[in-house]
Amino acid sequence: MIIVGWNIFPYVAIVVVLLSLLGAIISLRSKERSGVAMLSMGLAIATMALFIVGLWMTLERPPLRTMGETRLWYSFFLLLAGLFTYGRWRYRWIMLFSTVLATVFMLINILKPEIHDQTLMPALQSFWFVPHVSVYMFSYSLFGCATLLTIVAMVRPKSDVDQAIERLIYAGMAFLSIGMLTGALWAKDAWGAYWSWDAKESWAAVTWSLYLVAMHLAPSVMAHKSRRLFYITLLLAFVALQMCWYGVNYLPSAETSIHTYNQ
Repeated sequence: MIIVGWNIFPYVAIVVVLLSLLGAIISLRSKERSGVAMLSMGLAIATMALFIVGLWMTLERPPLRTMGETRLWYSFFLLLAGLFTYGRWRYRWIMLFSTVLATVFMLINILKPEIHDQTLMPALQSFWFVPHVSVYMFSYSLFGCATLLTIVAMVRPKSDVDQAIERLIYAGMAFLSIGMLTGALWAKDAWGAYWSWDAKESWAAVTWSLYLVAMHLAPSVMAHKSRRLFYITLLLAFVALQMCWYGVNYLPSAETSIHTYNQ
């Protein structure tokens, strides 16, 4: 059996960053959608996927327990979302932005490695563990790309990215809602209640509500109304998402949280 440990991640990260950067640079230099750029980014994503699968086999559990492991998935899904956005709407700079953001999270994992052992608490030994966390991470990556586009739209009002932002928000909300639903079902199995207003759950509700507001503002943005309010709502929603993901770990209530198994 091939052992894939966290110690080889820096080398994997170098390969992934180089391949994704190559794809991003090619996409910037090409006015049309470049198949070579998409291939290079695809190879970067495949490399990351192989590492995740290898780590999964080595740990004999899904690598989704620690913050470092969720950052690994977030980097993976960010690159995937960047490739999708480029392939669908041909925004030449989106792959560079998603590469830079994914690189930041990979660098954090290199500089601040966490213990990745085979331990899995009883609450995590559930059918809902993998679908809940992976769906959440994918929705976070879609929202990450939408946030990058939002910043571009605020800096360059004539950039015409509103349609892409709207589509990404719709897709992100779909996956976020599925994540909350599977989380509620998981909570019922683990703790006997669908919802307990734990700090993490409360911030998840705030995040979902803000993105719901953004969805309702989107049609008026398409009609050139409430554009600034739409952008501000999206930025606030993304801040709430960060609180939901890892910010709650720094709150005093984290000590009594039922989600402390993530630490």
